[in-house]
Amino acid sequence: MTYTAEIIAVGTELLLGTIVNTDTQDVSRVLSEFGINVFFHTVVGDNHERLKQAVEIAKSRADIIITTGGLGPTYDDMTKQTLAEAFGKRLVFREDLAEQIRSFFKNRLHNMQMTENNLRQAEMPEGCEIFDNPVGTAPGCAFEAEGKHVLMLPGPPRECRTMLQGCVAPYLKRLSKFEIRSHNIHIFGLGESMVEDRLRGMMQSMQNPTLAPYAKDSEVMLRITAKAQSEAEADRLMNPVIAEVREILGDIIYGVDAISLESEAIRLLTEQGMTLAAAESCSGGLLSKRLTDIPGASAVFMGGMITYSAESKTLLLGVDEALIREKGVVSREVALAMADGARLKLGTDIGIGITGVAGPDGDGSGMELGSAFVALTTADQSFCRSLRLFHDRERVRMGAASHALDMIRRFLTGLKVAD
Repeated sequence: MTYTAEIIAVGTELLLGTIVNTDTQDVSRVLSEFGINVFFHTVVGDNHERLKQAVEIAKSRADIIITTGGLGPTYDDMTKQTLAEAFGKRLVFREDLAEQIRSFFKNRLHNMQMTENNLRQAEMPEGCEIFDNPVGTAPGCAFEAEGKHVLMLPGPPRECRTMLQGCVAPYLKRLSKFEIRSHNIHIFGLGESMVEDRLRGMMQSMQNPTLAPYAKDSEVMLRITAKAQSEAEADRLMNPVIAEVREILGDIIYGVDAISLESEAIRLLTEQGMTLAAAESCSGGLLSKRLTDIPGASAVFMGGMITYSAESKTLLLGVDEALIREKGVVSREVALAMADGARLKLGTDIGIGITGVAGPDGDGSGMELGSAFVALTTADQSFCRSLRLFHDRERVRMGAASHALDMIRRFLTGLKVAD
């Protein structure tokens, strides 16, 4: 059976925009891993009648209803009460859960007094399966009624994610006799529309496995998903498709089930025992930030300098003032000099230099907004990409840093680095 799901996020603060609804994103990701279709996301405030209406609508169009939020101890936390009423179930006080809540306050929340209203969280729909919450006081639960599966999860993102992995995933796994398995193909260097254009016929003809593109910041991801009676059988179905996609797209694929461009760069540097330094201008340290987000980066990334002004490029990197006057601060020549300066100052094998016009205003040089140069140098080789990125400050920064990471990846794998 193929299930459909609806996610109902409960909380007036979501409607007011005071917090971001990351729970729905996290739940959707888990559902997709099990091949469960999510056709609707609903957000409703802390209001009994409106929540009840949302549940009735969800009952008419989904097999699985998952709520997030509204399981706390205060008067406006009414998810359990409303869902129980909607499905004709009584709420039952669970002394075992009450004791867990008392223990959590005593052992984990030493400086916080437990008030009696916290024990409302021990009231559960009769006959439900309890979802343990090891990082909070509100347990979740699941029950089946009227042919629907109903799952209730806490709202705080850390608690929701913990319960998703520890309780929801095993619950969903039991619903199907099949294994749902996915692989992600990561692409840099081609937009989503062009990827789809090259693969359209292939994707339209596929049923099991399926292939779908997803746009990410400066990247595209292809997700291939298969349903089979075992993981090995699912992989057997997917492997020829992955091979065909590799044949069509070639070296713009930087990994299958890779974490990120930066993780690939750190992995390759580590494997080859090479070190890296960076000099950044328009990217404002974003490249360095992304690299140092990866555990173990300190073994291969020796440091980065944000040389935002022309003076800092000369003072910190040794870029010739005359070169800057002649070529301009946003130029191929200055990017290469920045990469060399970083490499020589920090004594590394590879240097990266990034300079550009991120906007929203020009830099007075006449260079078009979104213009950028990204350079990679070693002791005996040099490469530079001339880029025309989106006229958006954040996208210029992200794009320039991603191009630098792609150049590192290509250099270390013997691929063409720049035109």
